[in-house]
Amino acid sequence: MDALQIAAVILLLLFIIKPLGSYIYHVFSNEPNKTDKFFAPIEKCIYAICGMKNRAPMTWKKYTISLLLTNIVFVAAGYVILRLQQFLPLNPNGIKNMEPTLSFNTIASFMTNTNLQHYSGETGLSYFSQMTVIMMMMFASAATGIVVAIAFIRGITTKGNTIGNFFEDFIKGHTRLLMPMSIILTLVLVGLKVPQTLDPSITLTTLEGAKQVIAIGPVAALEAIKHLGTNGGGFFGANSAHPFENPTPLTNVIEILSMWCIPASLTYTYGRFAKKQKQGWIVFGAMSILFVAFLALIYFAESNGNPALTAMGLDPSQGSMEGKEVRFGIAQSALFSTVTTAATTGTVNNMHDTLTPLGQITPLSLMMLNTVFGGDGVGLVNMLMYAIIGVFICGLMVGRTPEFLGRKIEPKEMKLIAVALLAHPLLILGPTALAFLTELGKGAISNPGFHGISQVLYEFTSSAANNGSGFEGLGDNTLFWNISTGLVMLLGRYVSIISLLAVAGSLVRKQPIPETIGTFRTDHLLFVGILVGVVLIVGALTFLPVMALGPIAEYLSIR
Repeated sequence: MDALQIAAVILLLLFIIKPLGSYIYHVFSNEPNKTDKFFAPIEKCIYAICGMKNRAPMTWKKYTISLLLTNIVFVAAGYVILRLQQFLPLNPNGIKNMEPTLSFNTIASFMTNTNLQHYSGETGLSYFSQMTVIMMMMFASAATGIVVAIAFIRGITTKGNTIGNFFEDFIKGHTRLLMPMSIILTLVLVGLKVPQTLDPSITLTTLEGAKQVIAIGPVAALEAIKHLGTNGGGFFGANSAHPFENPTPLTNVIEILSMWCIPASLTYTYGRFAKKQKQGWIVFGAMSILFVAFLALIYFAESNGNPALTAMGLDPSQGSMEGKEVRFGIAQSALFSTVTTAATTGTVNNMHDTLTPLGQITPLSLMMLNTVFGGDGVGLVNMLMYAIIGVFICGLMVGRTPEFLGRKIEPKEMKLIAVALLAHPLLILGPTALAFLTELGKGAISNPGFHGISQVLYEFTSSAANNGSGFEGLGDNTLFWNISTGLVMLLGRYVSIISLLAVAGSLVRKQPIPETIGTFRTDHLLFVGILVGVVLIVGALTFLPVMALGPIAEYLSIR
């Protein structure tokens, strides 16, 4: 029965990929299509208001600068609102202004598509802040990731001096993709009993005569973009384990597919741009193999229960239900945890801090690899980076200049890719070590021993991967954690974006080379194995030692 549930969700995803991937291609191909009739007049008004009558193509440098400046404007506006929310409208519950370091962390988190929350949504933010800061940045950060992927795809599949116009791509990402899908999903969730209101919290009298305050708000709208944009920040502190955010197994499946559909469909979009659909399916196949392997691990671990509890005489046949909702069970909890960390969404329907030691390996590994579907746009770009590395290694092995999609891969591109590749583990392992060198870091750990190591490791892994989920036993709302994770989130997002856009800018100017009998094929099943192997080898060499200190050591200690 569990296997059938999981297989049904995966099958639904497969039905979505082709139509959605084709639609995304039409949105960003800049070729006339049927959607122009409805969306072009809306965009024309936006362009006129923004003074963008001439939307000239950009070089990669101009594209990158435009992206960074736009994100900076959103950060500044959002920070001011959080610091003044007490005096702004739509605050029926009288929530106070957010503290400065927490405001910095929150803004950095939501602008980088991380959505790490060191606060509880229902008590830390007004309705105005939820809508104008949190939801606004959920749209903006998701659109930013998508246009980075589109720009990179253009860079490796077209010829010229441009990778597109950032502002045109950014606006289209909102008007033609994220907003229409979010409106539809919001209406679906409202129909399935997810609240959508501006009324203040409800105060009820319990059977014992006590007063209970029940928080409500514009939940459905936030849930829609939270998942479609691979954001993850919950309206409530319990996130998608809360019955108002995720009331039934049906909404659970809808939320899984919502956060999975755009990252998975972008592989098909890539194939359309490359004019060879096999290229897209090869990338999708490599991602799927890694996904299924890690899903099997977490499902096996959670189904077999906790060895420590089994040793105490408890029945392991029901699996490890600690921290899980009964309405979802083991299968949908394991699938949700795998998808949310594969797609670097960060939303959770169970508490990852309570996963068994072997179960913890799956979310940690998926965030460390950061290539298995990944967040909107970024996961595809990271996997294509590994594809270029694979081609480079194979070229060296046979003594041939490596080529990818007809472009020569030279030292300049490999140096930029190395920057993106090495920045990720550095931003995880360096701050993790620093946290254990100071009481400011160690003081937040709630569990001694190996699990405490996993708590700290998970926090920085989630921040660097722009995921946002956490081991919630960590006391992270402190000056040290707010500043350190805020900086890690910013660097984890923008160092790789800048490096990989530079790669796209370099490749787009190169003269395509015709295929010959000696050209290494990247649309063959052999390349799937090479791609999976490169990802696992690089990941294992980088992260296995620290994993051995955390979840692996914990597993061995409780057997």
